[in-house]
Amino acid sequence: MKEWNRGAIRRRIAVFLAGITVLALASCSDGGKTKNLLPQKEGLDRVVNLFSPMEKTDPDAKNVARSASDLTIMMAEEKLGVTVAYNTYTAENYRDKTYDDVILERARNDMDDIYLLNPDSLMVLGEEGKLKDLSGLESAGNLRDIIRVANTVNGKLVAIPQEVVAYGLFVNMDMFRQYGLSLPETPEEFLECCRVFQENGIETPVGANRWWLETFAFAIGYADLYNGGNTEAEIAALNAGEAKYSDYMRPGFEFLKKLIDLGYVDAEKAIVSEAIEAEGPDFLAGKTPIVMAYWGAANTETAYGKTDFEMQVIGFPSSRGQMPVIPMTGFGIGVNAEHAEDAMRVLDIIVSDEALKIYSETNRVISPSKNVKVDCIPALRPLNDRIEEGIYVLGSNAGMKVEQWGNTCRIVRELLKGATVEECMEAFDKLQEEALGAAGR
Repeated sequence: MKEWNRGAIRRRIAVFLAGITVLALASCSDGGKTKNLLPQKEGLDRVVNLFSPMEKTDPDAKNVARSASDLTIMMAEEKLGVTVAYNTYTAENYRDKTYDDVILERARNDMDDIYLLNPDSLMVLGEEGKLKDLSGLESAGNLRDIIRVANTVNGKLVAIPQEVVAYGLFVNMDMFRQYGLSLPETPEEFLECCRVFQENGIETPVGANRWWLETFAFAIGYADLYNGGNTEAEIAALNAGEAKYSDYMRPGFEFLKKLIDLGYVDAEKAIVSEAIEAEGPDFLAGKTPIVMAYWGAANTETAYGKTDFEMQVIGFPSSRGQMPVIPMTGFGIGVNAEHAEDAMRVLDIIVSDEALKIYSETNRVISPSKNVKVDCIPALRPLNDRIEEGIYVLGSNAGMKVEQWGNTCRIVRELLKGATVEECMEAFDKLQEEALGAAGR
């Protein structure tokens, strides 16, 4: 990497954090109203506004993901002669609003040009016609099929990511060896591992939070749908109301209920816990043998990138063995973006093979481009091998009439609060009825 690039990254991050400090002070005096965190510089002729998460809770922590993204943004700025202005979400500045709440508000009001979208907001905005069709971009021709499937709404490719975000189980191999356990392939084998851990004094074998337990439900519920050779027909049946989402999700929720009832997951703690912050310390201290997280957490020292034990990242238990779960985030462009032409050019560059190679090598992640391959760290190889074999389930699929990632997370939270499996299935049935009713209007 060129030395000027490193310096430019440091300068950009310094300005970025300074902008956050300014807004934090301003929001105290204006009641927390939505506003841009990094004001556009006066006199700039060509500016593209990008809205994204802060991605940095500790200003002094090294943030590889932010640096990797900056490299691609700077590439676009240099080639096009534009400036990309970061408008950034932080929870304290938006009080009780989640990132998705804020991004829906901003996109519906055409406040930015490019948005980094979570699966649920991507689908909502795509259905509302608030996002441009990106299929005409040159870089779109290099995408893996999985990216196109998960980010296509009503025939339009509405978002393109810089990485494939894969979720898996992070396991302490030293603890598994200590108790003579093999890595679990099926739900039954997973439960047996938990039983052995608990009988040997590990009170809660699975560290959980209020966001990611849904990954078990996806792996168990959709293993056959995505790997049985009949995916399109099964999704068509769901969209037509000929099959029920609840029939797919029931086995996964029954499994989660067992984890809760047997004490393998602490439901009361999980429902109030943020991801990694709650379960991370016990996992790193060797007190909890199993947690769930996304691919990038294995590379990040502020998460699980530096352990005192051997860590492996594997897929979730399913009838077809260890199963990675892949939701999709991606960059979308507002249909009424003020700087639409420049925004399209910027996005075409930052998701080009040239840029994705830099991003993937810097951040050590799976690329959305079928042309870009990057070696992963040893801990991630089990998960990576399954994905490269084409074995995974999608945690979000814009081709389904019912949004998956956000809705399933919400219903799992009800399970954690004490809802029965049957009540959870009724919630899925209601969502499906509402979605089909809306589609028929």
